[in-house]
Amino acid sequence: MRRLFQDDARQLVERDPVTAYYDAQRAAARARFAGDGRSFLHWAKVAAEVARISNASMDYEIVKRIVDEEEKRARPS
Repeated sequence: MRRLFQDDARQLVERDPVTAYYDAQRAAARARFAGDGRSFLHWAKVAAEVARISNASMDYEIVKRIVDEEEKRARPS
């Protein structure tokens, strides 16, 4: 299990180190609002691993905006 979130974190950082943390946070938020607790925990761990291995800055305000966007997207119209 640990290898899975570590591998996903490395892949995100390799793809784009600047946005990797936010990409993981977005995936976690989508899973959360979809009611997928297992996926949410996975992506939350991926985000934590990205934070650990990455030198990119992380802005909590951006994370809050991501969560707000995903919550709006998840609401039925």
